[in-house]
Amino acid sequence: MNTLDTEIFNLQRKVDQYKEVLQNTLKYREEWKASLREKIRSILQHLVTATKLDAEVVIRSEIENLEAVVLTLGTTKSGMFQKVSEEVHRDLIKHNGSLVYQQLFNGKVIVLINYPFIENYGQPRPPKTIAIYRPEELKEPYFVRHMEDLMQEITNWEDYDDDEPNKKIGFQLNFNPDGIESGQAER
Repeated sequence: MNTLDTEIFNLQRKVDQYKEVLQNTLKYREEWKASLREKIRSILQHLVTATKLDAEVVIRSEIENLEAVVLTLGTTKSGMFQKVSEEVHRDLIKHNGSLVYQQLFNGKVIVLINYPFIENYGQPRPPKTIAIYRPEELKEPYFVRHMEDLMQEITNWEDYDDDEPNKKIGFQLNFNPDGIESGQAER
């Protein structure tokens, strides 16, 4: 075999791998529609019922092949409000967090935790990525671990205090640990 044939052989392996990845995307998307979406919804609903957690499991399907199954802890009044006038108060709404199983463009499933946040009070913390799975990798025990991660993260957010220096609060205010506002240089 000459040098060009060796290079073509290596190129052919890459082309074959590319074709396999494209086929996997189609296979994963079909599996989501046929069974995985319902399996995720069912397991999450079972966990919510078994633990008596005040949560709802919803399917978000606005974009085909980018659907998500979301365990949401809902929204509530935060207990804080803006006084518009003596008689009128505007409540600040608190989003209590969620656990998301989102289809990716390639049919794999990303699992995310959305942290709680209060509208109009700082910036929401970016979601925490737990993992990305092929459909066959999502086993039932993982769902319990994901729920445990969710509960730990939102409990830490809710129980924020200064016992742990530099601990990040769920909504990031405009101050760094040294007290200097973000975006400003020391003077």
